[in-house]
Amino acid sequence: MKALVWLRAESWEALAEAAASLLPAHAEITLLHVADAGAELAAEAPAAGLLGRRRHRPPHHTIEAISDEAAADLLAAAAERIGREVATEARRGRLEDVVVEAAEDADVLVCARDGDRDHRGPKSLAPPTRFVVDHVPCTVILAWPEAPPEGGPPPPPPPPPHHRRP
Repeated sequence: MKALVWLRAESWEALAEAAASLLPAHAEITLLHVADAGAELAAEAPAAGLLGRRRHRPPHHTIEAISDEAAADLLAAAAERIGREVATEARRGRLEDVVVEAAEDADVLVCARDGDRDHRGPKSLAPPTRFVVDHVPCTVILAWPEAPPEGGPPPPPPPPPHHRRP
């Protein structure tokens, strides 16, 4: 069994715990961190105007270098928490595309709910995660980053579709 665990800074602890407790001992686990290239560009743009052209900035101060270091630290901490041999992978790109591509060979994807954490339901998934859940070709395990919110009665069923007249 090949398992891919998509880690994000705000939920990696819960995902490491889910991987350690839910995946069988024989599973080949790959921990994946994706740096959203679009977010990095947006964060770097204001500094570019203040600091001049990119070639004048030292490379160790770029958002990309800081992101790579943070990803390596996060992957190492998650691997340690899982407590068994895992592969780690850090990629950069559009979140949805990178995760779907990485999950092509996986049997299971473990990811976190990252939307509205105060309510159960479809809004508990942010748009990138919803896209991933809808498009990966494998089983998906969704973990709450913290205790799930209190449940109430389930919502009413959707109304029946309208029938069109010929």
